[in-house]
Amino acid sequence: MHHVNLVHNIPFFSIFLAMFCGIITPLISNGKIARRVHGAMVLIVGVMSAILLINVTKNQETFTFMMGHFPAPWGNELKAGPLEALMALTFSVVMFLTVTGGSDFIYKEIVPEKQNLYFIMLNALFGAMLALVYTNDMFTAYVFIEINTIASCALIMAKGTANAMVGTTHYLVISLMGSGLFLLGLSILYSITGHLLMPQMQEAIIALAATGEYHFPLLVVTGLLFIGLGIKSALYPFHAALPGAYSAAVPTSSGILSGLVLKSYIILAIKLIYSVFSVEVMRELKIVNIMFVFGLVAMVMGSVRAMKETRMKRMLAYSSVAQIGYIYMGIGLASRIGMVAACFHILAHAFTKSMLFVCCGSMVDECDGKEQLYHLRGAGFRNPLAGVGFTVGALSMVGVPLFAGFISKLYFASASVYVPGKMIAVLLVLAISMILNAMYFLPSVIAIWTPVKTEGEQTHKRVSVSPSFGIAVVLFIAANLTLGIWYHPFIHIIEMGISLLQ
Repeated sequence: MHHVNLVHNIPFFSIFLAMFCGIITPLISNGKIARRVHGAMVLIVGVMSAILLINVTKNQETFTFMMGHFPAPWGNELKAGPLEALMALTFSVVMFLTVTGGSDFIYKEIVPEKQNLYFIMLNALFGAMLALVYTNDMFTAYVFIEINTIASCALIMAKGTANAMVGTTHYLVISLMGSGLFLLGLSILYSITGHLLMPQMQEAIIALAATGEYHFPLLVVTGLLFIGLGIKSALYPFHAALPGAYSAAVPTSSGILSGLVLKSYIILAIKLIYSVFSVEVMRELKIVNIMFVFGLVAMVMGSVRAMKETRMKRMLAYSSVAQIGYIYMGIGLASRIGMVAACFHILAHAFTKSMLFVCCGSMVDECDGKEQLYHLRGAGFRNPLAGVGFTVGALSMVGVPLFAGFISKLYFASASVYVPGKMIAVLLVLAISMILNAMYFLPSVIAIWTPVKTEGEQTHKRVSVSPSFGIAVVLFIAANLTLGIWYHPFIHIIEMGISLLQ
């Protein structure tokens, strides 16, 4: 009798569990109970992801899971290795902490009868992101890209305000452009290769590249796929929907969208590079050079736009644009250490930006919903935990040592040394971007820690915060410091995962 390896079933069970919870959540009318079901599901997936990570790292293996037991070219497959397991674990931890820390915003800003609907979409979104991490076939990738899009729009419009509706519409239109380009590229690629599974598709593409056959169609297809994913991940200049959407959404939604959703598309792009096209073909087609240039431009322009913002949430949205640029710049180096730096920055930004949005939301809430820096003066004294969390996140984004953001920037700089033709551009733009980051993050930190005396009021009157918010922020800070100090195990896992992807 064939031995069943239960660990190899974890990717499928993780996606299935998230989708199953999305199906049963409509039966739960109470929003708080729906949140507990969601939290339990994410915890279970997190534990399974940790078990998977330990197993594949120990054995230095990668494996495929055939869904439905249909062979190529009709089958749907999942693939898991150290990189996929690490990303799934990161998504689980960040999702759990963001929802835990931002649960008060959900209960306060969303009407009670719609709170369970919010968690339906949250469960579907979580399952879709896991599917993009694990997928080994392009059809599954496209299906869950669309589920990701629908669920993301639902999270933005959950408040039901006019601004939320406008932000959702803008986000949906731009996001559907990305989905359409990806589908068009996928359709042409299927007609060229005759396959949807990534390994078989890669064999066909390498053969075509070697003979020079279909060179121009292959170039067009690659461009369509990566432009589509660039739009979905808000790569500059396809970022226009982010500021309006993030500022209008519940802070919990903004943290998830910025910290996780954008990264799921980038992880899929990395899988396409290694599992579909190969780095050599990407270099030959010059696609990596285009991604490199767009990444550099995003690093600067995102920071410049953030500097001009006086509203905290919109500033954080433009900051996300700049940080996405860092990741694409690392991918564009087309080297292993560059990809390692990009993947580590995915982890660093996921933990940091989600914490920033949750802490920002708490401080804005204490200032009667006013998010201008002027009105946020002294917010750190009124809500010290949110102030400390925001300060830690800001220092990490600037690149101060001991925090996660410093390590990723250090690895970006180190990676450029191995690519002499791009080294000067990377180091120059990296320095400019870090200076610009400091120029908009440090004034924000100074503002929230600036005492303001109001006539007849106590300046440093503290507000009470919920235990769930306090625990989430403390754990976010601990995770940030862990990535900034004990980063070697994470780098080792990423290096192993990338080597096994090739």
